[in-house]
Amino acid sequence: MLKLKNHPFAVEAYFEKSMVLTYAFPKETLIPLLPECLELDDFKEQYGFMAIAIVQTRDLRPKGFPSFLGNNFTLIGYRIFVRYRNSQGKRLRGLYILESETDQKKMEFLGNIFTKYNYKTTDISIEKKRNQINIQSVASELSLQFLQKESASQLPENSPFADWKEARRFAGPLPFTFTFDQSKNEVLIIEGVRTNWKPEPLEILSEETAFFKKRNLKDGIPANAFIVENIPYHWKKGKIELWIP
Repeated sequence: MLKLKNHPFAVEAYFEKSMVLTYAFPKETLIPLLPECLELDDFKEQYGFMAIAIVQTRDLRPKGFPSFLGNNFTLIGYRIFVRYRNSQGKRLRGLYILESETDQKKMEFLGNIFTKYNYKTTDISIEKKRNQINIQSVASELSLQFLQKESASQLPENSPFADWKEARRFAGPLPFTFTFDQSKNEVLIIEGVRTNWKPEPLEILSEETAFFKKRNLKDGIPANAFIVENIPYHWKKGKIELWIP
């Protein structure tokens, strides 16, 4: 059963929309949340970043299966930007997932069999009126409002980034996701492959989340927000390697 959680097969899906809001925290706040094999992907040796990603997926299924066997879900992921030095000495940029939410019990069930992403079921509402996107989850105490513009949006006030070009480095794509089995000193590396990844800035109208409060995470400030649409996506089969301190 435990081996099933290691992404035993490749998976593919189609991202209709992926909206990401990234918060900057003092690096000292986020480092204790990481396993010892991962480094914080920091900025100017001062900030680390945690993102809330809301993804509308279509036809999620094992890679190679026909699309009509896939399922449609909305997912919310809370993840930290990290780096990992692999066994060949190469530094990989990626994400460490703290928690995941979905709008369907089926995804919670299957997600917790085949991944270690800690899925929970919640209510998720996404509404678009003209160029405004409203995202809400009553159970998760999440409420986000964005404005999608044709021209580049301004960064949030107090963002550590000077401009969108600088912020773009933390808007993906980040190809890898990592989990760590401390009992075995094993790192699980999942590589994502996508095309047409062209993030467009979003203007943040309002943002509320209880996730940080529940984890006693303080001093987070909105750093950037973006949207990507119509993305073919697949994850390769998980790769395990021994981590040697």
